[in-house]
Amino acid sequence: MLSEKKHIAILGSTGSIGTQALEVVAAHPEKFEVEVLTAQNNAQLLIEQARQFKPNAVVIANETLYEQVKGALLPHDIKVFAGDNAIASVVQMDVIDIVLTALVGYSGLQPTIKAIEAGKNIALANKETLVVAGDLITRLAREKGVNIYPVDSEHSAIFQCLVGEFDNPIEKIILTASGGPFRGKKREELMSVTKSQALKHPNWTMGAKVTIDSASLMNKGLEVIEAKWLFGLKADQIEVIVHPQSIIHSLVQFRDSSIKAQLGLPDMRLPIQFALGYPERLNADFPRFDFSKYPSLTFEKPDTETFRNLALAFEALHRGGNMPCVLNAANEVAVEEFLNDRLGFLQMSELVEQCMKKISFVTNPSLQDYIETNRETRAKAKEITKQL
Repeated sequence: MLSEKKHIAILGSTGSIGTQALEVVAAHPEKFEVEVLTAQNNAQLLIEQARQFKPNAVVIANETLYEQVKGALLPHDIKVFAGDNAIASVVQMDVIDIVLTALVGYSGLQPTIKAIEAGKNIALANKETLVVAGDLITRLAREKGVNIYPVDSEHSAIFQCLVGEFDNPIEKIILTASGGPFRGKKREELMSVTKSQALKHPNWTMGAKVTIDSASLMNKGLEVIEAKWLFGLKADQIEVIVHPQSIIHSLVQFRDSSIKAQLGLPDMRLPIQFALGYPERLNADFPRFDFSKYPSLTFEKPDTETFRNLALAFEALHRGGNMPCVLNAANEVAVEEFLNDRLGFLQMSELVEQCMKKISFVTNPSLQDYIETNRETRAKAKEITKQL
């Protein structure tokens, strides 16, 4: 069995994924050592985490909170930095073995690039990194000999199904979706959806951004694009099926027609632990699945007419270039505006679709093209929001 400790940086340690990752670390102190913790605004929780796990360094992205964090951690001999640039710098520390990127949205791109350039393996919980710049990220990872271990439950399921099958070509993968809180509803029923309704996911406890994306099926659309890059697939090799029970987390079909699936109760600690511990499966006291309590597992096709985001994501994937970057940037603005009661639930898809029509298409984008596309799309999305 492997025994040497892995030294971990957790980017976004105060969020849903980050806090659950620290639960995994706490359960396996003989396997993991925390070197870096970062947070955007939650200074108090970051301080508490640093006191418990005693990392080498912490970063608070909101620079106005620097003195608060620094003062609290001064007696603990923990280095404190502030700002987004500091996050991109600390991931390059020699002592780090693996970087868990659990930042929300586009903010995860630059730190992930810097970590890969420094030769760090990545446990990827920030799907937007591959959505925005999948070609660039995967090419860079190959050049640097870096492994990217998926943390999303669906992509972890695919990865687990592929262990021992790496020489066997994939015919297709099937990503499962719960359908979110509005499964089965039609457009007229969603006209007056409130953010409190959209934030009530039936199976998973997640941050606000991911929960809204799940309700609109954009989260599944982003996962489709992420899967293309993680597993080297074409768009027509990726299928989405709605599975309300969230027990089968995804499936792989091979050329002999055989299908492998990964099952388990909805618990994000499992894919987090698998990514951090790979290739070893570590002991866990997570609840066990009982078939007798789930006599019926059901499946249905997603309703892409009502939930336009999934169709828009496939369109962005087919078009390629900077279009997935446009999709992501427009969606991040759409979710923010919806959460601030400035945009209706169905208008989020309208906003994304209009941005995809109005932003200039770049066939082979560079990093600078992605940065400019992200900036331009956000400005255009804010402008369109005022008109909707």
